[in-house]
This record gives sequence, structure tokens and C-alpha cells, in this order.
Amino acid sequence: MKKVIFVIGVSGCGKSTIGKLLAQELDIPFFDGDDFHPEHNVTKMSSGQALNDDDRQGWLETLNDLAKKQLKENSCIIVCSALKETYRDTLSRDIESKAKWVHLSGSFEQIFKRMNSRSDHFMPSELLKSQFDILEHPKDALQIDISLTPENIVKTIKNKLMNTSEFGLFGLGVMGKSLCRNLANNGFKISMFNRHVDGVEEHVAKNFKAEYPELSEASDFDDIFAFVNSLQQPRRIMLMVNAGKTIDYVIEDLLPHLSENDIIIDGGNSNYKKTKERYDYLKSKGIHFIGTGVSGGEEGALKGPSIMPSGDKEAYEKVAPFLETISAKDKNGLPCCTYVGTEGSGQFIKMVHNGIEYVEMQLLAEVSTIIEALGQKPDDIANTLDGWKNAASSYLLEITTAIFRKKEGDEWLVKKILDKAGNKGTGNWTTIASAELGVPSTLIASALFSRYVSFYKDERIQLNKNFESVNSSELNLTTNDVLEAYQFARIINHYQGFKLIAEASNKYQWNLNLSEIARIWTNGCIIRSTLMEELVEVFKHTDNILTHPQLIAYVKQYMPALKKVVSQSILNDISTPALGEAIHFLIGITTKYASANVIQAQRDFFGAHTYQRLDDDSGKSYHTNWN
Repeated sequence: MKKVIFVIGVSGCGKSTIGKLLAQELDIPFFDGDDFHPEHNVTKMSSGQALNDDDRQGWLETLNDLAKKQLKENSCIIVCSALKETYRDTLSRDIESKAKWVHLSGSFEQIFKRMNSRSDHFMPSELLKSQFDILEHPKDALQIDISLTPENIVKTIKNKLMNTSEFGLFGLGVMGKSLCRNLANNGFKISMFNRHVDGVEEHVAKNFKAEYPELSEASDFDDIFAFVNSLQQPRRIMLMVNAGKTIDYVIEDLLPHLSENDIIIDGGNSNYKKTKERYDYLKSKGIHFIGTGVSGGEEGALKGPSIMPSGDKEAYEKVAPFLETISAKDKNGLPCCTYVGTEGSGQFIKMVHNGIEYVEMQLLAEVSTIIEALGQKPDDIANTLDGWKNAASSYLLEITTAIFRKKEGDEWLVKKILDKAGNKGTGNWTTIASAELGVPSTLIASALFSRYVSFYKDERIQLNKNFESVNSSELNLTTNDVLEAYQFARIINHYQGFKLIAEASNKYQWNLNLSEIARIWTNGCIIRSTLMEELVEVFKHTDNILTHPQLIAYVKQYMPALKKVVSQSILNDISTPALGEAIHFLIGITTKYASANVIQAQRDFFGAHTYQRLDDDSGKSYHTNWN
């Protein structure tokens, strides 16, 4: 990948000499930043006056423009003082991932002596102290001691910057491999690691590299020490391994080889609470930890997923150029990747994403079953679903349509699949988090438990014999009724999912931006849809979508159809738990005076739990001797 190497340091440290030698060694253009100072700056320094930030700003912007222009053709080397972090930010603006820093450092006495020995520079040695006074040592630069010979300095820079990788990926499962190819296709030099297990996992990284031409410049490893040391510092290592204890084992394996300020990114479906624990643990070791949700499956990981990173904001800035480059892009061309917030908030919203996904999948399964009960065969169902894309377009609707079209020989493949749905745990965690936070995410729980019911296949067969089913030939519905019921339930699903995120944000003080979360879910992820695109704008005005005028109108419009679909399904013994829960929830959440008064009276009767009264707004608690 083309890159700009900025050789920086105070005046007199040897930047120009080293820059020229390095450019010759690498056969790339060299530019001395001093040559681009405006006349005003040269005059000011020549008269013994130090430049201020205003003097430098235009000069830094000129060098930034130069770097951008050069990158269109080739790598290059630019030498300049760049003593402050803000200066370096200006120099690398919009090219952060392609900017590499080399800091030539030495003592004041050492450099002052050098400056007094040169006679061809406009800056007098008396200004050196002013440069040392404002110098902010760069954290992410390759530090070079100027006591070394120029030849050794050039050799060190070449080995550390040109022969090392920018990004490491640990774990070459399906998602890990796709992310590697995505990074490589975007021009990043990467290192790939997969463990070696005799007879089980042998030469995985090596064989993977050989399989794809885009990985020709990637480095492959099955030795952790070699893998870690192949990376530029601060090292950026993304873990794509199974959630749980495996993450902790990998961290412990990596730690002995890491250096302060290295960054570990967990890209798996880890529990958000464990992410906070790992963040705190690694912080004590001087290592940054970023918990990152990644959605999009194998194809998304390859072509552009939705990425949800959280943790240390400063550490995120160091990996943002990589993650934002490989992510999907929204309709405005912006990356579907954003810094979510602190702690494990990124993994929390990925967990909720998966909960919403569970419901969307369950709803499509239910509506497909209803449409089949109306007499449609799989190809007809596919055509019906395809006809919904203008009104309710989504990735899951699209793939479900394709599923009902797929044949194996002369038979529909979907009818050959065992009706037992698995899960990997995120639906469980979402349901548990809902209970812990006291948020009624009832559709997510319903979709999860529907999967559990499906797993009892043998018992379902047995019990089917004991209970006679009603003939569904009397199903009095149209496919438009089913469509409107589906749209209603999806609005409730998204209400509940984002309500859970909002409550978690308040509880943990994450300050999450619901509109921005919706935006990064508009492309790349599994739950992308036109509804999600609408919610980006909705959440700019409210954090409760059931208070938004347009969505209120939709819900009112679709409610009669959902009531009809659910009642007809019950009468005809068609199981619709998610559709049914959607209408039950809305009725419950919009009921002004609920039946909970009876429950509270019961609690007070047997447990003296007390109650409050409608005719006393003081908040006082009452207890009654009910006997």
C-alpha cells in the first residue's frame, strides 16, 4: 500500500539527511518541509523569532495537500518538525491510515552542537530551545536515537516500517478469513495467524494465503511470537475467535509479547460485561482493548460489514482508518462504522442487533407459514415476498425470498430442512439483559423461546398425536393482511430493541446515539432495511419511535390487519408467537389502567409488599390486612 513516511523531530536532528538517504534506498520521492515555508515564516525565523501556531497552520496544510497529491502516484517521504500532536493531525488529515511516523530524537546538547556546526540553514540555534519547549513526544512514531549512524538509522526504519504489517488478524475461521481478504483488497499489509494443532489445524494461514491472490503481500503465521513481532507498533491485533474463555486464553498467550499502547480488538460476539472486565484488566497492563460488534456474516465481512467498536476513544482513533475503510458504506458514502461509546457498549448493541435479528427471522418464518396455509407453494411464496420489497424491503426479506425459490432437483430445498432452529447465545444474552434492566423486550424473548420449542422435535411429534389440529382451509385472510401484520410487528420489534439500547445507555452512562446506531445498521449488517433508514431520521427527534407522528400513523393503519391475522391464525391452529406478542405488547403499553393493580394487591396479601394508591400522589406506601 502506498504510504507517506513523515520523518519528524526538532531542527538539527538530521531529518533531511535521513529522509534523503531513506528515499534513495526505497526509490521514492523526497520532500523537505522547510522548502514549503512561506516567505513570512522564513523571514521571521531568520530574524530569531519562533513561529507560532498560526504561522505553521498554512504550512502544515500545504504539506498535507502535497502528501495527498503524491499518494495518487506513489509513496513518498516528507521531513518536517511536526512537534505537536495537533500539527501531526493536520499533516495526516484524511490520510491517517497511510501516514507513518519516524521521530528522530536526541538530547538538547547533542542537537545544539549540530546546529552550531551547520552554516546553510535560515534557523539560528538560539531557537532550538523553543522547539524543545513545545515538543510533544509522538506516541505512535518509530523512535530513532540519532546517535546511530545514518546507515543504521535507514536500515532500522526500512525494517520496522516497510517489512512489517499494519494490522494483525488472529483466528482464521469463516469471518476471520473474509476480514483478511477485505483488508488486503483495501491495500493494507496484514499479518494473519491461526493456531497449529497436529492432525487438526495445520498450516491454515499458509494454505489460506496461497488460495487467494489478494493475500500475496500478507504474512502468514502459526507462531504467536513471530506474528506479534511482524506488526508495526503500536500493534493492532483483531481477535476473531470463539467468544468466552477462548478470548481470555488468547489474551494471556499474547500478553508476554505485547508492548505498552498496543491495541487488541475483540471482533467476536462477546458478552458486554466480559468486555468491560477485559478492558479494565488490559488497561492495568498498559494495553488498549476495543470490544467490537461485527455484523454481516461471511459475505458482509468480505465486502463490507457493519462495525460497532467501543472502549478507549483514543485507541479507537488508531484503528479507525482500518475499520472504517473495510466497513460497508451508507447511502451517503459514510462508513457503517462508528465509535459507539465506552466499556462494552459496542458489544451490547451488537447483542441487541442479534436480538432484533431473531425477531425479524421469526416473523418471516411465521408469515411464510400463514401464506403457505393460504394455499401457496414455495415458488408462490417467493413471488409474494418479492412483491413486498417496495413496501418492506430488507436483507432478511430478500434472502427468505431466495430460500423459497431454491430447488434440489425437482423438490423445494426448504421443505427438506429439519425444523429445529439453533442459536449461538446472543438471543439468550439479550433476553437476560432485558430482564436485568427491566425492559419488556417481549418479542426477542418470544423469538428465542420459539427456537427452544422447535428443538423439542420428538416431543412435538408425540404431542401432535394427542391434540387434533383444526383444518386451516377456513383461513379468511389476504396476503395484504399478512403484509400489514408483518409491518406492524417489525415496528414494535425495532421499538423494543432500541428501547433496550436507550435504557442500557442511561443505566451505564454510555451516552449512545440512537440515530448513529441506526445509520451504521443501514448497510452491511443482517438487519439492514428501509425501515432502519427511516429510523436514522426519526431518532434525531425522539428516542421513542412510538411517539413519532409517521410511525404512529403506520401502527394505526396496520393494527386491524394484525388483529385479524393473529385471531385467524389462532382459530386455525397456526403458531404465530411473535406476531401475537406484537399486538399484545402494543395493547399493554397503551393501556392507561392495567391489571397490575390486582397483582400488587396479591403481593401485599401474601407478602406484605405494600402498594401505592391512585388517590394519593405523595408516593406513600400502604399495607392492608386483607383478612
